[in-house]
Amino acid sequence: MPSPTTLLRDDSLSLLTRGYDFGSRLWRRTRPGARAVPFRLLGKEALFVRGAEGVELFYDESRTRRHGAMPAFIQESLFGHGSVHSLDRDEHRHRKATFVDVLYDDDEVGRLLPELEREWRRELDAWVEGGDRTAYDAAVGALGRAIMRWAGIPGTDAARTRWARRQAQIVDGFGVPYSPEFLLAMINRGWSDRHAARLIEATRSGELTPAGGTALHAWARHRDQDGQLLSARQAGVELQNSSRPMIAVARFVAFAAKELFDRPEWRARIAAEAAETGALVGGPSATAFAQEIRRTAPFVPMLPAWAVDDVELDGERVAAGGRVVLDILGTDTDDRSWRAPGTFDPDRFRGVDDYEAIETFVPHGGGDVATGHRCPGEKLAIAGLAAAVAALSDPRIRISGRGLQVNRRRMPTKPRSGGRIRPADAPSRCPFHRG
Repeated sequence: MPSPTTLLRDDSLSLLTRGYDFGSRLWRRTRPGARAVPFRLLGKEALFVRGAEGVELFYDESRTRRHGAMPAFIQESLFGHGSVHSLDRDEHRHRKATFVDVLYDDDEVGRLLPELEREWRRELDAWVEGGDRTAYDAAVGALGRAIMRWAGIPGTDAARTRWARRQAQIVDGFGVPYSPEFLLAMINRGWSDRHAARLIEATRSGELTPAGGTALHAWARHRDQDGQLLSARQAGVELQNSSRPMIAVARFVAFAAKELFDRPEWRARIAAEAAETGALVGGPSATAFAQEIRRTAPFVPMLPAWAVDDVELDGERVAAGGRVVLDILGTDTDDRSWRAPGTFDPDRFRGVDDYEAIETFVPHGGGDVATGHRCPGEKLAIAGLAAAVAALSDPRIRISGRGLQVNRRRMPTKPRSGGRIRPADAPSRCPFHRG
């Protein structure tokens, strides 16, 4: 057991109470521009790292490993028991290959685009007609229905929406273990695991026949390194890990509503682009805006790994068995890596096709997609968020300025209201707010 003195020195409580400002507090302990700072997390010595040097260290499998580094309450609730996120080396690469085949292939990304176009047109029409769903709630439904149809998951649109809401609540509740929301997240995790396992079993029995190449088809047939089928429950966990990240993008959509409200010139620019192409998907301006949202919005704050051997970076050291923690938000906004990192400037991503080549752009993880831990669904996420940005820029609707404050202590967070949307010609309810 850690001694009372050790517990007093631990920074875990500060992480819970300070949320997204935890990292900036740690960096104040050291010199400006430092790449590493020591701290204590869950009773163990740890090293907080950022920038290109931190990314290189964190994803170097000769120096770090991921298995068991994620606190159990996060691993079990968000990613699921035994998921790919907890694996390392050959076992990780073998299972990751199926994710890459299903999620990362350009043809598979292209297959999702018509689904996104259809769903966001549906939500946009509902707003124009007076619908009152927030940007966040609309995104949970639109992105959830699109990705589930794309994944080969059967059911009505209403059933897909209900499951998407369960998945969204898991994302909302996993980071607050002190709250009833976490208990609800675990209940939804249990329901989702059972439902996904039944889909896998029905596919294996021939009761369901999803199209080849879909996530349901792939995970029902995935075999481990020994040639054995995954258990239905484990395959169901990975089926969810193929679709839930897109549903989690709804949080970015809420931030997009906030940033678009503050930047009417960008709304007009994106709206003109969508009108010219006649499409909500694929717009360069909407995509650049989406990328800047991913860079700046507080979402995943950090990722942990274990030090395999004694590790040193920028004059700081952690012994083997300690944690190496990558500061995701701090790396995405690092002043040594980005020009004017505190300025919201989508133009920084104009013409940038290979965003993976930017070592310090890690909102969905870093490293190589095929061999490392970078999320293979990143292309899908960008497409979904860009379509949402285009829909939110339509001149027939407006974004309310009420409730766009962000609680940076809560993880994960989003604008409080989720982004209220109203028809453009609807009267304002309050004379002191735009919208």
